[in-house]
Amino acid sequence: MLSWTDRVPLYLFLVAALTLGLSPFLPEPHLWEKLKMLADGTLAKPIDIFDLVLHATPWVLLILKLWRLLTRRHDAAPR
Repeated sequence: MLSWTDRVPLYLFLVAALTLGLSPFLPEPHLWEKLKMLADGTLAKPIDIFDLVLHATPWVLLILKLWRLLTRRHDAAPR
């Protein structure tokens, strides 16, 4: 199911997370703003929920890619 992440270079996930995941950068990263709204319980508008999903997706994909890299290396280690 996640084998497609093996074919995509790590740097693409990293660039996506640092650009789309954090933009706009000023006054604070959008993802951080949405996470604070979620923690405060004020994340109620559909556009805000969509924004959270949009800005969090690159970070989730980066974490999945790193997890796949670590588990594949661990599985490939000689016994």
